[in-house]
Amino acid sequence: MAMWDRIKDQAKGLQQQAQGMRGAGGHGAGGHGRPGAGSSGGSKAQLVSALKSQLTSLKTELKSGAYRDASMAMCALVAAADGHVDPAERQHVESLILNNDVLQNFPSEQLRQRFNKHVDQLSYNFQQGKTEALQEIAKAAKKPTEARAVVQTGFVVAGADGYIAPAEEQVLREACSTLGLSPQEFGL
Repeated sequence: MAMWDRIKDQAKGLQQQAQGMRGAGGHGAGGHGRPGAGSSGGSKAQLVSALKSQLTSLKTELKSGAYRDASMAMCALVAAADGHVDPAERQHVESLILNNDVLQNFPSEQLRQRFNKHVDQLSYNFQQGKTEALQEIAKAAKKPTEARAVVQTGFVVAGADGYIAPAEEQVLREACSTLGLSPQEFGL
């Protein structure tokens, strides 16, 4: 549990740093997020980097099917957060998944299959696909380490382009709620 306290402290420090930067003349989300989209993007990038490091440190603990399946549902939700996924975005997120250090615990074909199943469902009927993805995510709630790791995985994917869009933040908040976690723990 001490490790999670340390992680929370790091995230809180990064969040305070981000708020300080915004208050000092930086700006939040302008334009549709690309690298360098504003000073708050830099602090989010720092938070994403910290979460990615924390995830990597947990690699040996994150080998369950529940984590794998919930993470793929989370990645699909992030990719489809704005209501659709174009082929380039799907390929980009799939590449992030397959190159993620922690997710390499699992065969790439299993990851690809589960991710694409959720993206297909979200593309066909967003609300129904979202409900099914959140049900899959909920299965990770039994283990707090895995639950947090699912949200961290979503955060890493959402922030890969240096910016986390409001729609992505919203699905991350919903995942937190589904998992019984406080969004503030992740700077949301």
